[in-house]
Amino acid sequence: MDLAWYFGEPRQQGTSHAVFRTPWPGDPRVNIQNHKGKAKPYQVRQVLKAIDTKEAQ
Repeated sequence: MDLAWYFGEPRQQGTSHAVFRTPWPGDPRVNIQNHKGKAKPYQVRQVLKAIDTKEAQ
């Protein structure tokens, strides 16, 4: 899944974390941590919720 397609380029690159901004107020970011090629399960749930929210707009 390419999160840049949904939220633009991450504000942080070159580390194990990629932080994406979301277009709504409140908690305007999605954080994904690369841990041995996989994201943590709670981060995947946050991303899927953010994508659902964006598509509902």
